[in-house]
This record gives sequence, structure tokens and C-alpha cells, in this order.
Amino acid sequence: MTKRTYQNPAARRPLPDPEILRSLKSFGLSRRHFLRNLGLGTGGLLGGSLLAACGVSPQAGSGAPAPVATPGGVLSFANWPLYIDMEEDGTTSPTLLDFEKETKIKTEYIEEVDDNTTWFAKYRNQLAAGQDIGRDLTVLTDWMAARMIKLGWTEEITEAHVPNKANLLPALQKVAFDPGRKRSLTWQSGLTGIGYNPQLTGRELSSINDLFAPDLAGKVTFLSEMRDTAGLVMSSMGLDPVNHPFSDYEKAIERIKQAAASGQIRAFTGNEYANDLAVGNIAACVAWSGDIIQLQLDNPDLKFVVPAEGANLFSDNMLIPAKAAHKRNAEALMDYVYRPEVAAQIAAWVNYISPVAGAKEAMEKLDPEMANNELIFPSEKMLANTFQFKILSEDEDKAYQELFQKAIGA
Repeated sequence: MTKRTYQNPAARRPLPDPEILRSLKSFGLSRRHFLRNLGLGTGGLLGGSLLAACGVSPQAGSGAPAPVATPGGVLSFANWPLYIDMEEDGTTSPTLLDFEKETKIKTEYIEEVDDNTTWFAKYRNQLAAGQDIGRDLTVLTDWMAARMIKLGWTEEITEAHVPNKANLLPALQKVAFDPGRKRSLTWQSGLTGIGYNPQLTGRELSSINDLFAPDLAGKVTFLSEMRDTAGLVMSSMGLDPVNHPFSDYEKAIERIKQAAASGQIRAFTGNEYANDLAVGNIAACVAWSGDIIQLQLDNPDLKFVVPAEGANLFSDNMLIPAKAAHKRNAEALMDYVYRPEVAAQIAAWVNYISPVAGAKEAMEKLDPEMANNELIFPSEKMLANTFQFKILSEDEDKAYQELFQKAIGA
């Protein structure tokens, strides 16, 4: 399996350490076997109603068969590591096997998106030249999806080929970077908030401001992802991370810089925080929700909380790169994974927020406890206390990143 590194602050999906990974694979496999033992498979579950928290009714096409692309076709799908259900061998996805059996589309699944910026740099010259990059579907985070769409380097989704697009949660339907969701569909979403061990903090934490408390000096880490760390600190200072002047951003960066210089913040990390929290090297951290769910498999005492000032809501999105050779097949897979029962199967393994309405009801048939986990199926109240960092132009992003990198000593 591709090793994931997070030296670049644009990184998103973390890679657990080997022990956690082995636990997670076993976890995913047992869920798959549970599904098969029920005699249901992915096709036997009913989609049910849409996510109850959103208060809407089933859309047309929910649970309907996906349009079948030309039998014998192929599809190249580039994604992040550990971001789809996998069997114990780490190379076989039950979802993709089922998709291939139904559509006869042979899917090449490539775990090559180690971070947004690196992937973009790898293909930007080909995309700028109007060439097919050999990838029919890829998954990129909101801000990079925005850049790809703005540059004209994505294909427009043919609505008739993806009827299950109607199952996209209302909270994710309206995004500034892609009005009408004409060129993107959410793969998974997640929250950035506080992960901590109450046994080591000695108290409950509820605010990012708690991470600046003197008694936690040297015992906390923040993320090397600018949007997550700066956004949460801005929010904790009463500043708006969504709409703000650069001067407000500078105020947050100054606070981060001082905390780093004083030793309050032990380090700025990518995925390393997961292992440090698991073994007790740190007491608290800025964390991604899915990671804490995974860590709780080994240590149920660990907690994830949405800060009182709000959590950063991020999404990774399916995009069809411009000039993709098998656009129709990419649309077939988009439609397939938006079936509630398929979305539930994926969510049971990756443990991030499913973007598909009806997946919660499907999950109730797989694992009622997981169906009630608000970090996978958040309530309307929880979603109301989230934000998405300001969409930046390429020049703005450069200025923001340079200031952030200096503050964290990168």
C-alpha cells in the first residue's frame, strides 16, 4: 500500500500507523463478512428514507439501478490511500468488485493522491496542454477542486447518467466553487476539531482556546494544514474564517507563531498526531474526525469534540479530469457509489461523513451503533456549528501559505 507522507501542508487524509491500520483492515473485513452473512450483499439492502437529520424525503432514483455503461469498458480511478472499503489483502475493494460484476467495467484503482498539491503538480502541464492524463476519475479536496474547475480542467457531469446525484445531502449541494454541482460530487466529508485523551488532560476540553492553556504546554499538536489550523484559531478568536480581510488572518497567525515559539504547541503535524495521541505522547491535538473514530477502536477513552466556536467541515470531491477517455464509465461509478447501501458500506470502513442521503438508514442494517455516530452521520445541529475556510485565489493561497509556513517554522 502506498505510504503516505504529510510534509506538504496541503495534505488531507492521514495514514494510521501499521498497528492501527491492521486493526482497521480487520474491522472493515468483519463488517463485510457481517453483511455477507446476513445474505444481503450490497444489492440486497433497501435505501430507505434520506438522512433523518436533514428532514427530507427520498429522492427519485434512490436505490435505483445505475445506468450500465458499455460492457467490457475500463475506468481509471485515482484516490487517496485508505479511502474505500478494502479486504484484508489491502488491494481488493468489495465495492469495486460489485461494481465490476454489475457493469462489466474493469476498474483500475490507484492510490496516488498523497496530497492535493503534489497530485496537481504532477498533472498540471498535461491538463494545461489539453491532454488526457490517463485518469477518468479523481478525488480532491474542496479548495483544489475549486482550482481545477476554475481552470477549466474538469468535465461537466451528464445529469442523465448520474440520477443518484439526487441523493447528495442538502448541506453539500450548494458550494461556491461549483454552482449546481455540475462538475463535482462529494466523495466523503469530515470535521476538523479537537482530539484528546481525558486521562492525560485531566478535564474535558471544549474550545480551541483550551489547547493554549498553560497546563497543556508542550502536550498539544496542531495540523500542518493551513486551512484547518488557521481556520480553527481564527474562529476561537472571534474572527470569521470564511469571510475576512488578510489582516484578521495575520492576527491568528501571530497567535500561532507565539504559541509555537513558546513551546505551547509541541509540533505541527500531518498524520503523526494519530500515533502520538494513541501512545500518550500528547494529551490533545487538532484532529480529523475519522482518525479519532479509528483510534477509538483500540482506545475508547479517546474523544473528538466539535469546538464551541465551530469545526472546519471539509469535503473531498469526485472530479472527471478534462479529456478523460472514459467519462461515461466515471459517471457510472459516481452513480453507483451514491446508492445509499453502497455509501453505507464505504462509510463503515473509512469512518468519515457519508455525503449520501439514505446511507444512515442503510447503515442501521449493518451496524446500528455506527449509524448513531454523529461523526459519520452528523445531526443538523452539529452541522450548523461548522464552517468552511475562505476560498482563496492562487495568489491569495501563496500569500497565506507563506505566512503560515514561517509561523510554524517549516
